[in-house]
This record gives sequence, structure tokens and C-alpha cells, in this order.
Amino acid sequence: MFKSESKVRVRYGETDRMGYCYYGNYATFFEVARVEAIKKIGFSYRQMEDEGIALPVLDYQVKFYKPAFYDDEIVIFTTISEMPGARIKFDYQCYRGEDLLNEASTTLVFVNMETGRPRQAPEDFIQKIAAYF
Repeated sequence: MFKSESKVRVRYGETDRMGYCYYGNYATFFEVARVEAIKKIGFSYRQMEDEGIALPVLDYQVKFYKPAFYDDEIVIFTTISEMPGARIKFDYQCYRGEDLLNEASTTLVFVNMETGRPRQAPEDFIQKIAAYF
């Protein structure tokens, strides 16, 4: 199992009229956490794209418990609990201090950019992530 930690700070423009961090911004926060997690594994989105591989989102789910507010620092714990094949699943937990704000997951598909068809994860990525399983 791979675990990663990322931090983001809620900017004023990311809040709504109630002062809450607008729910739609969390997709961007999870993307930040996902990109950082892949970097911590020793790989990058850019490297995959240079190799002709895209990673579009297949599924996105989120459950909200508490809001975040302007200038809150959110810590996002990202977990990959299964070895990827043609798909890779990321689970997230967002905290403000001790408060669990939300839990989410995204499933992405490794896609050949030339054909638009799903493919297996790159072998060098599999070798790097295998050290965590």
C-alpha cells in the first residue's frame, strides 16, 4: 500500500457566499494530491504523457462531513491500496487539524493516446510502485 501526504491552503476565491470552500474545488485539490503522490513514487504525469499515455478520470466519488474555510490549511492523505493494472484507484482523506472534512476516491484509466484505448500501466511505473506492496 502506498500513502502520501499533501497540503493545500484554501484561497479566498475558492470560497462561496457561506464562506465555505466551494465543493467543486476539491476535485482540483485531489488532482494536486494525485500528482504529488505519483511524484513521490518516482514518476510523473509528464513522463507518462511523453510516453504517449494519458490518465483520464473514470470515476470520482466524495463524501463531505465538515466545511473548510478561507485560509484553512488542508492536509490530504492519498492512498493507493491496490496494484494498478489498466486502472489505478486513489483514496483521499482531507483534514483540517484533527477534523476529517471529507473522504473521496478517483479511479483513472491508463490510455494509449494514439488509439484512445485502455492499456496496462507502464512497466517502469509498476516496478516503482511495487516496492510499496
